[in-house]
Amino acid sequence: MSGTPRFLTLADVAEVLNTSSAQVYALVRRGDLPAIKIGGRGQWRVESAQLEEFIQRMYAETRTFVDEHPYVEADQRPE
Repeated sequence: MSGTPRFLTLADVAEVLNTSSAQVYALVRRGDLPAIKIGGRGQWRVESAQLEEFIQRMYAETRTFVDEHPYVEADQRPE
C-alpha cells in the first residue's frame, strides 16, 4: 500500500488544510469532519476518504455561498 495513509492525525489534517490543529479539533468535535478516537489516551484519527469528502463538501458550500452572494466591485455598489 503506497501513497497517503488511510488515517491521519489532526496535525496531518491541519497541514493538508493549512490551518491549526486546534481548528481541526473544533471541526471534529462539532461533527463537521468525521473522525475516530483510538487508544487509551483517546487520540483522534481522520480517515483520508473522510477528509476528501469534507473538502468536496466545503467546495460545494462555497459555490452555493458565492452564487447566493455575488461579488460586487466597490465602484458598482449602490450608494
